[in-house]
Amino acid sequence: MKAHLDRPGVDPALVPRARRLAKGLLRKPLIERWQHTQGVAKRAVELAGTVPVGERSILIAAAWLHDIGYSPAIRRTGFHPLDGALHLRRKHWEPRVVALVAHHSGARFVPVERGFADLMGTFDFEDSPVSDALTYADQTVGPGGRRMTVEYRIAEAIARHGPDSPNARARVDRVPYLLAVAERVEARLKEK
Repeated sequence: MKAHLDRPGVDPALVPRARRLAKGLLRKPLIERWQHTQGVAKRAVELAGTVPVGERSILIAAAWLHDIGYSPAIRRTGFHPLDGALHLRRKHWEPRVVALVAHHSGARFVPVERGFADLMGTFDFEDSPVSDALTYADQTVGPGGRRMTVEYRIAEAIARHGPDSPNARARVDRVPYLLAVAERVEARLKEK
């Protein structure tokens, strides 16, 4: 994964720091989640050309950190985007990275179902090529780091979490958002 450090616009300190934190929180207790995270980070490196050069390190760092909230060591609410963002904010990470973690993959549609809307509202939502690329990276890599289509990933997540889960109940808003993100990122990839 060190090849991404040679790309223009990548802050050489932010990305390795994010990788170390994610590895420390996920590798031992949650190996499948760690494999997924590695796959998402690799995918973010591949998608880096769809974002402005100066924002690539933000994208890749957020990809490494997007699922740290699953770690039992930092779990507080049980809603992983929120738990990851709260931990990062407590540790004084770059606010933009923190907000991207909080809102990755349409997480903003789920908190109402879980009772965390007010707390999630303390993190700025960003609608940008960076947030799109992060979401697309996450939605094209499944458990264990396997590549998959966005449509398959949506179905896999609903099956994994259950049809009555907050994720499944939020799908009426979240799924159209995820499909629109995929369309935008795929269009940007064609323009490269």
